[in-house]
Amino acid sequence: MGLEGKSMEIDIHSLETYNELARDGAESAADALSELAGVETRVDVTDVSLLSVADLEYEFAGRTFAGVDISLGEPLSGETVLAFDEAGRDAITSNLVPTDDPALVEGAVVEAGNIMVNGFISGWANHLDTKVDVSPPEYVEGTGIDILPDRMLEGRAVDNEDNEGNENKTTTNDGIDTTNTTPEDDLTEEYVFVFRSRVKAVSEGVDFRMLLFPTVDSLQRLLENESHDHNGTGVSLEKLEVFTEMTEQGATKAATNVTTMTGLETAVEVNRLSFIPIPDIPSQVGDDQRVGTAIEYAGSPSGYLAILFDPPSARTSVEALLPVESDDEWGDREREALEELCNIVASGFLDGWANVLKTSIKHSPPRFIADMGSSIMSPIIADIARTENYAFLLDSTIKTGDSDSLQCQLLALPHRSELETALDELLVERADETRADPDDLF
Repeated sequence: MGLEGKSMEIDIHSLETYNELARDGAESAADALSELAGVETRVDVTDVSLLSVADLEYEFAGRTFAGVDISLGEPLSGETVLAFDEAGRDAITSNLVPTDDPALVEGAVVEAGNIMVNGFISGWANHLDTKVDVSPPEYVEGTGIDILPDRMLEGRAVDNEDNEGNENKTTTNDGIDTTNTTPEDDLTEEYVFVFRSRVKAVSEGVDFRMLLFPTVDSLQRLLENESHDHNGTGVSLEKLEVFTEMTEQGATKAATNVTTMTGLETAVEVNRLSFIPIPDIPSQVGDDQRVGTAIEYAGSPSGYLAILFDPPSARTSVEALLPVESDDEWGDREREALEELCNIVASGFLDGWANVLKTSIKHSPPRFIADMGSSIMSPIIADIARTENYAFLLDSTIKTGDSDSLQCQLLALPHRSELETALDELLVERADETRADPDDLF
């Protein structure tokens, strides 16, 4: 595993604190963008995610970005990337430079990015009551994950010898020491821990992403210091990684079940674990129309699972199940067929958890739902919000059929306290079972 040899306890209260810092930082960056570009913005979602390179590829796939990459030194060692989509870059540069001259456009992006990232990091520096070493901004541009730092994706730090004599100190502002720094700590090989913030314009098609990639050692020190203040107990990051791996195996089994029932080719495209404020979950899901179900499961842990097909994918899957075509898009037979498919998907997904956790997890019968994704999730969110402010969100996406647009999203929301108990009892030695052949496990 990526965290082999690393023993790290994450205090949940600490994670909440730093998530709030990331949101405050994103709001500062959004305010700076509004002032620079004259565009009204809002912070759409902020979370802390455990991501693989494949997850990042999925999130950034097919889109062109431009922005800045800034390295951070102690006590927040790592890197911050601010990535504007094309509309965001155009909105900024059209207000800052009068021409389309590439050099001036690049300079405008660097200037805006530097101001916004400094605002983002200032909140962390103030909370830590110290200076954070920050490198001069480096302009980055590319399609997909080309915008992200290679060393984060390759799971290793850049050799410091490549940067000898490259310290280029400039100014200090708001607790930030703008020195060219390179993180010295090793990073995870399979997963990276990312603070993600997404900001969108209120009335225009503009958005940008702010991603903070802390090194494992740096994050551990920060969370341990915060944990002492809370007198809290931790959840093992190693166990979270195991849980993410076994969730991927559950999604793989669910995808295999879909192939068995429908004959359609399937593949798991993304599988990530996020620690997210409850109010941000609707934005994470989106308002596009979805067809599927939301079920409740009981056991250790208990919680909710939403199975959301995009309508064309749902229709393609149902047509593969029924012996004859129907003119009624969602008549009784079609609804029953989709419910049965969702039942098989849910069973495969949850069995993955039960096998590794050595527990029993049962779920309610699926009931057909057609609505916006955020609306389908609303009753679930309302119930969890009665007792919790944050939740662990397991998000897996299965591609079905030949088209890249045909997908099924699995969103699991376990009750946090029960998940913590299940993880506490989880034997990390059982991690090998998550990497076994799915047919041997399920």
